[in-house]
Amino acid sequence: MRILVIEDNKKLAASIKLGLEREGFAVDCLFDGKAGQDRLMMSYGVYDLLILDIMLPQVDGITVCQNVRKQKIVLPVIMLTAKDTVDDKIWGLNCGADDYLIKPFSFDELVARIRALLRRPQGVLPVELKVGDLVLNATAGKVYRKNKEIELSLKEFSLLEYLMRNANQVLSREQILDHVWDFAFDSFSNVVDVQIKNLRKKIDKGHNEKLLETVRGLGYRLKN
Repeated sequence: MRILVIEDNKKLAASIKLGLEREGFAVDCLFDGKAGQDRLMMSYGVYDLLILDIMLPQVDGITVCQNVRKQKIVLPVIMLTAKDTVDDKIWGLNCGADDYLIKPFSFDELVARIRALLRRPQGVLPVELKVGDLVLNATAGKVYRKNKEIELSLKEFSLLEYLMRNANQVLSREQILDHVWDFAFDSFSNVVDVQIKNLRKKIDKGHNEKLLETVRGLGYRLKN
């Protein structure tokens, strides 16, 4: 799952990015409201969740959130703020945010709020995915084939989840990079091919039916 963080405190943004990447998310950070709003208007379909500070240069977070909702962009939004009055919370939620965290906050609480929001039916994303006899539980972080657990790295898990949510569709390397890695990643790298190769070994080795296929010249597909 891919998250956009719009936070002008670069130290805090870097800390959030590092922590969430360790949890298996792909994370992009922007540091002013206008840049964040522009990114969302152009590329909102890339993101699964927005973490948005209220006090931002250029355009404040409340305005960003309002403008995002006016454009019918429905991704979950967690607002960050130093303001802790009830009126401030109501104001933030009324502008279209889904949740609200007061600084300073516990990173574990942030992760819990993120996972709770991502479990909500946003059109509707199931917690458990099945492709043939392959099963992925997004909440538990477990993958099974024929009831035998498969050990995956965080990046392999994210890659497989993206493939399973788009089963039977051919996904290009660029689409995979956009959803599983961040914008700063080198698009000329062969990391997608390497990760696909490793993932194929883990989910298809020893099985007569091969689920993960290469579509020459186009990309990759997980067959149902």
